[in-house]
Amino acid sequence: MHAPVLLKEVVDWLGPKENENFIDATLGEAGHSLEILKKNGPKGKILGIEQDQEILAATIKTLNASDYGHRIILVNDNFVNLKKIVADRNFSKIKGIVMDLGISSWQLQESGRGFSFLRDEPLIMSLAGKKGLTADKIVNYWSKPELERIFKEFGQEKFAGRIAENIVLRRRVRQIKTTLELVEIIKKAVPMNYERGRISPATRTFMALRITVNNELENLQIALPQAIDVLEKGGKLAVISFHSLEDKIVKHFFKAEEKKERVKVLTKKPIMASTQELQINQRSRSAKLRVVQKTI
Repeated sequence: MHAPVLLKEVVDWLGPKENENFIDATLGEAGHSLEILKKNGPKGKILGIEQDQEILAATIKTLNASDYGHRIILVNDNFVNLKKIVADRNFSKIKGIVMDLGISSWQLQESGRGFSFLRDEPLIMSLAGKKGLTADKIVNYWSKPELERIFKEFGQEKFAGRIAENIVLRRRVRQIKTTLELVEIIKKAVPMNYERGRISPATRTFMALRITVNNELENLQIALPQAIDVLEKGGKLAVISFHSLEDKIVKHFFKAEEKKERVKVLTKKPIMASTQELQINQRSRSAKLRVVQKTI
């Protein structure tokens, strides 16, 4: 079961009250939504958006088994279409929105799509399933300069050139199809003491591929203004990011909106996981929560 990060903090900052409406723009396994639904009854609703059809199917079962399933509207879509989704469902009086930008435990451990470099799986890495762009297509068909660019830009990988070169050399012999094949290529491209064992040598490359496959950073930039637009005056937007590129986008957007006097930044510094949460949920170590309140 996926443990939602910063659960107490998100609920405390959003402060759901009776009969208020909220949006969970990255529903996942509905951890944040279920906690909000405990507090916004008896008539308050949640609009839950999830682009991963497999997770959504499992989450529907969880919600149906709960006491709150009748108060959540489920949509299989990407939050990049937030305003259209809200308009199509005639969902209004929105008091808060949560965006959890991480991938779920199920996607890492059960999806079989190659999100984790600890399992031998096909190189897919798409949150939308196997359709569209996949990591396999990037690794096997993109040029060396393109590979180097995304590893450097999205993975902040200092050995991006060497990794890209090794990938190109290997695929001339045979296509690279699985995660562990890619991991071995990366390991041979970087020094043995790389990162001094703090993280896997594959971490940054895998992150860059996932970001590229899912267009994550551009989608976030498109979705954030829509979130402010659909909120009621006084409504709050809570965003949990998991790496510096996401957090930078959120931080700069919130500051820019505050200068326009559209929002008030409630978290001058990002909220981090407590010591207690870190002990029980390792995924929370890189999580950063930022919250704003709409003022106009």
